[in-house]
Amino acid sequence: METTGGSGMLKDLLEYLAKSLVDSPDEVHVEATETDTTVVLELSVAKDDVGKVIGKQGRIARALRTIVKASAVRDGKRAIVEIID
Repeated sequence: METTGGSGMLKDLLEYLAKSLVDSPDEVHVEATETDTTVVLELSVAKDDVGKVIGKQGRIARALRTIVKASAVRDGKRAIVEIID
């Protein structure tokens, strides 16, 4: 598994969206792991910002996943977003 082209764009997209949601944008980190058909993005934020990234009833997390998945489909990939707490 390696991080290359398409996952870099997805990583940047998720990082940008997460940084705009949190109080501590410097503590936002995204790790991307890519296989032939799937990109797994692990999002970690400051402990105090986890709730902001998840949102009420998981709505913001669901929206982030939807945006990233839609972007991945253009490259013929599946995207999985995991929020690490």
